[in-house]
Amino acid sequence: MTVTIYDVAREAKVSMATVSRVLNGNPNVKPETRKKVKDVIERLDYRPNAVARGLASKKTTTVGVIIPDISNLYYSSLARGLDDIAEMYNYQIIITNTDNDPDKERDAFLGLISKQVDGIVFLGGALNEETLNDIKKSHLPVVICGTSEKDENMPSVNIDYNEAIKEAASKFLDGGAEQIAFVKGSYSEQLERHIVDGLKTAYSEHDRSFDEKYILSTGADYQSGAELYETIRELEADVVITMSDDAAIGVLHKAMDHDISIPDQLQVLSCSNTRLVNMVRPQLSSIALPLYDIGAVGMRLLTKYMNEETVEEANVILPYRIEYRGTTK
Repeated sequence: MTVTIYDVAREAKVSMATVSRVLNGNPNVKPETRKKVKDVIERLDYRPNAVARGLASKKTTTVGVIIPDISNLYYSSLARGLDDIAEMYNYQIIITNTDNDPDKERDAFLGLISKQVDGIVFLGGALNEETLNDIKKSHLPVVICGTSEKDENMPSVNIDYNEAIKEAASKFLDGGAEQIAFVKGSYSEQLERHIVDGLKTAYSEHDRSFDEKYILSTGADYQSGAELYETIRELEADVVITMSDDAAIGVLHKAMDHDISIPDQLQVLSCSNTRLVNMVRPQLSSIALPLYDIGAVGMRLLTKYMNEETVEEANVILPYRIEYRGTTK
């Protein structure tokens, strides 16, 4: 049977309030009483019930993390930074995986609320309207990392995708690129719009117009990227920018299977810069997001909301860099 605080109090012959004070480090307990209670706790192997303590304090020191695809290195890199900061502030993490399914996403959010978490972090992906409405109704602290939403009041951590894509596209156009294809994935419409706007600005500054038929939609996985190659070939794009490393590598390998010279005939750039970029040959060029930092800053931002600290900037923009490797000129 589970040992309760009542069992500890009975064995130590003290009140439950005294046991509670010992557990919480309250100094107003006599040393001999503190030792007696601790000896009983050790002998009975008592573990405080976090849920029960949370009900009493209205805090559970747990944080929910909602991830679209836990197998994707992009999201696991974000989660690593988040977890380190959570540990620093003594929060436990409950991770849920949605498989990019809007229904599972909403169920995950409502399920975490039922577990009385103190706050929730969404790592990437696109929040559907129902989930957004649930967030607003819940009044629970929520931070989104690695994506953008229409509501700028939603606390977030990201990079300036508009500027990053404009910079990369300008370099390609300066180098003589004819057509740049953008492969989007399961990210928010707002984030993808930032990217398309960056492309359009780069084209405009080169006295050219961007044709939106070069905006292509697919999954973020390797197979989806490989299957998309035929469309890229038919469009005669000579540069491909993908949101995910996995999809970029799928495009790259399929192009090489068709004896396409990389990067002479086709240049490939991704927007994640996970460790996959250094494992493929030629090494994949990428916009380097500070993935660990995005997760870490996101968690720190959430702690401020949970502890009602002053938040000077709700939408944090972190610096990026572009790593040009073997898949670009």
